[in-house]
Amino acid sequence: MESQQQIYKRPDVPDYVHYIIAFIILIIGTLGVTGNTLVMFAFYSNKKLRSLPNYFIMNLALSDFLMAITQSPMFFINSLYKEWIFGELGCKIYAFCGALFGITSMINLLAISIDRYLVITKPLQTIQRNSKRRISLAIISIWLYSLAWSLAPLIGWSSYIPEGLMTSCTWNYVSPSPANRSYTMMLCCFVFFIPLAIILYCYLFMFLSVRKVGRDLERLSQKSGFGKQQSMRSEWKLAKIAAVVIVVYVLSWAPYACITLVAWAGYANILTPYSKTLPAIIAKASTIYNPFIYAIAHNKYRATLAEKVPGLSFLSRVQKNGGLASSTNSDTLDSNFSRQPSVYTNKLHTTTDNSCTMVLYNRPRVHVQSQIAMHSRMDLHQSLLQSGKLPTCPLINHCKT
Repeated sequence: MESQQQIYKRPDVPDYVHYIIAFIILIIGTLGVTGNTLVMFAFYSNKKLRSLPNYFIMNLALSDFLMAITQSPMFFINSLYKEWIFGELGCKIYAFCGALFGITSMINLLAISIDRYLVITKPLQTIQRNSKRRISLAIISIWLYSLAWSLAPLIGWSSYIPEGLMTSCTWNYVSPSPANRSYTMMLCCFVFFIPLAIILYCYLFMFLSVRKVGRDLERLSQKSGFGKQQSMRSEWKLAKIAAVVIVVYVLSWAPYACITLVAWAGYANILTPYSKTLPAIIAKASTIYNPFIYAIAHNKYRATLAEKVPGLSFLSRVQKNGGLASSTNSDTLDSNFSRQPSVYTNKLHTTTDNSCTMVLYNRPRVHVQSQIAMHSRMDLHQSLLQSGKLPTCPLINHCKT
């Protein structure tokens, strides 16, 4: 009984601190629910947005929406009362939901990065293997993976307890028991550090692939100046997007990882209620900016919202004036990160002239994804030449449709 009273003991902090936190959580919850609702509404109201890669965006919006709507109201009410008022069962449910939806969002960001990596670096293989069934299986796997980590504290591997100012709950990373320490370390590794390493790898090689395609296009183009300009522009756009994604991911979850590892190392006594509460607030704030980075900065999403939602017509003016669209460049999101079937309608054609096989490439449109597809077709042609399956044709560099 004493241990339970110790766990739920109210920290001695000024009342205004709780009220400030309540105000912040109210803003986070309101914007999180509203922003992700708009993303889901745009997805369902515009069939053109229901491309396969956008299902990951939709899944991210769903998990962030559930995170905001299950966490913010209880956090807000507890902050007004300045203590946890929903009991032990309420604490477990709250923490379970926070873990489930939070981990789902984090692993979904990993899935988005891997999906974009495959589209950009292996476009032809990806389009052949891509299907709605595969995307659905990937999304189901994300939820099952998150569910496994979230259920663990409920069945004895660690536990869920109030944290910080005793107005929210999370897993018990403070207690030095072997179960808590092992769960904390495994959770940090398999939910934060390893996914972060994979995301860094994906965006690094995406950037290198785009740069390689740009350089090849520059050498092949008759207008080398234009090719160079397009290459540099595409590389810079992708670099900016990658930087934003990685920085936001780290800022969202690194504070939590840091304090849990401090406690895991045996220095839980140096953690104050403030140092435990602030990372929780920062993590919950990820429900706000994920919709903006992955969806609302996207031209088609903004156009749909401007058309369908009263009061958001200004988004169409932003698009025309190039405001947000220019800074984040949603065109890059369209061309770099979407699997548009029309890109692959420019297929490889062959015709036989005497003993010479002549390869005809359709003239590519000037955007990054079609450049990548063209580059992959040329790689395919070179590999066929090297394998002896395709006779060399002296006219290969002069063939056009």
